[in-house]
Amino acid sequence: MTTEKKINLQFRAALSTDMIRLVGMNHSCNSDYVWQLNLGKDAGGINVTLREVRLPRSIQVEYPRDYRSLADVWKKEGHTLVALSEGVPVGYIRFWEQTTSESVWITDLVSTTEARRKGVATSMIRYVESWSLERRNRQLFIEMSSKNHPAISLAKKMGFEFSGYNDHYYATQDVALFFGKLLKQF
Repeated sequence: MTTEKKINLQFRAALSTDMIRLVGMNHSCNSDYVWQLNLGKDAGGINVTLREVRLPRSIQVEYPRDYRSLADVWKKEGHTLVALSEGVPVGYIRFWEQTTSESVWITDLVSTTEARRKGVATSMIRYVESWSLERRNRQLFIEMSSKNHPAISLAKKMGFEFSGYNDHYYATQDVALFFGKLLKQF
């Protein structure tokens, strides 16, 4: 499958006037795979296995958070960055800085259906990576549902490595997967 033509993007902090459009974006995705979590115990400890499983048919994966609350929290918690194409929002990324561990956590990454597979999500992550480096952070993390195969594939493609999970992390009771990347300081 080839990637469609890239979109020219500009970035800026979200404005209150963006919220209707951001909340109205399609937050779901389609997936042909999930990561299945198996926990086991034996005399030596706890065994955790995560494996990629192909589904018998493609499923629509609902967003694990209540994205409708974005308008309530967008300015209170962390940063919300909007990607614009020709002045129109085509995606957003939410992240927060944890200064005690010199790390940045990406919690939300959304692009419009029309902008998918055109480099929008990659560009937003790269922007946050640059921002993180400028602020001298050492690590960048991204979280996602174990059902969100497109996001998992993107994280791995961009050099993020699996760094943990949390069962029942989201209100939907979905498993959250965490991928991390050490940032190079120049």
